[in-house]
Amino acid sequence: MLKCEICGRQADKHHIVYRSQGGIDFPLNFKYLCHEHHRGKEGPHKNRKLDLQYKLELQKRLEMLLRKDFYILDELVDLLNINKGMLKRIFKEYKLYKEGYKKSDIIYRLMGKKVYTQYMLDEYCDFIANF
Repeated sequence: MLKCEICGRQADKHHIVYRSQGGIDFPLNFKYLCHEHHRGKEGPHKNRKLDLQYKLELQKRLEMLLRKDFYILDELVDLLNINKGMLKRIFKEYKLYKEGYKKSDIIYRLMGKKVYTQYMLDEYCDFIANF
């Protein structure tokens, strides 16, 4: 049984980079959350600041894990536990250098073709218009 990373209750698998945002199935892109911490008022589906925080954490983990400037597919399969066929499909539009795929391209694609910054989180303003 999966347990919520926040409270320990029974959990669902949450995609940090949603599939609709270009996210794929691989272990680092999952966060295990109970129903309340997943889809509740304070979960990432309703709390955009928390969603952004989870994405920044994932991006930083990828940057720390991928220490070299270039990677071949077999290295990525081992490091990220992603199916090789899936990797071929998602990287077919990226340049394959003789050394492999660029680290920055790999992270960019795994993050749903977006780059997240701390500034985005610091300057995030969740407002409600009062009419």
